[in-house]
Amino acid sequence: MPQTASTATAPLVELRHVHFGYGDRPILRDVTLSVPRGKVTALMGASGGGKTTVLRLIGGQQTAQSGEVLFDGKNVGNMDMGALYAARRRMGMLFQFGALFTDMSVFENVAFPLREHTDLSEELIRDIVLMKLNAVGLRGARDLMPSQISGGMARRVALARAIALDPELIMYDEPFAGLDPISLGTAAQLIRKLNDSMGLTTIIVSHDLEETFRLADHVIILGPGSIAAQGTPDEVRNSTDPLVHQFVNALPTGPVPFHYPGPSVDQDFGPVGGPPGGAA
Repeated sequence: MPQTASTATAPLVELRHVHFGYGDRPILRDVTLSVPRGKVTALMGASGGGKTTVLRLIGGQQTAQSGEVLFDGKNVGNMDMGALYAARRRMGMLFQFGALFTDMSVFENVAFPLREHTDLSEELIRDIVLMKLNAVGLRGARDLMPSQISGGMARRVALARAIALDPELIMYDEPFAGLDPISLGTAAQLIRKLNDSMGLTTIIVSHDLEETFRLADHVIILGPGSIAAQGTPDEVRNSTDPLVHQFVNALPTGPVPFHYPGPSVDQDFGPVGGPPGGAA
């Protein structure tokens, strides 16, 4: 799609005053955020804060109860099925553990979206698959099955599959989870390299603070259902917000409590009675 000067500078993704919850449990409350084009944006925060929910709203798997979720200026929540499928073709998604088809080879996994969504010839599909596998360093592993490769390699195959249709936006849900230091560094380098070389816009949901802050251009910290901070990594790291301070410094005490809400100790165990020493 050709870009005008205004669209080239407008955020690719925006949430405007979004509310979302499951039943009586609110997940997002009046959330407003923007994802700049061509940049790597990290979406971080405590577990259960709504980070993966934001990805689902952008992809149209969930619908905001109020507010707007905009992709390239269009409200995802108002799209019909045809428009939503067209929007999703412009997005790639990398799930936490790759989610490869276990009964398909590496090659067939990457070829799957091309066969599903295009009418390309098998010769062209072969060339595209090998190019994408080459981009993640796994062209030589094309004939292996998912059970024959490591977790880090499986994540890279999933990345090759996610970029098979040349998306404009790619979303990563915990791309560093469970990786050894070498695989983690490789994954981070690939995310940065692909973002810049392919002109992508990238959203990363991650709990790996140091690696993500090194990688990201823009950081958004989600508090309990709302935005606690957003800006450059340095701006967020220097935030005076108590929740952000607790999160970036990995402090055990702060606005995010250690104990899950529940009855008081007295309610559960009763008051401690009797004189010292247990005398009657």
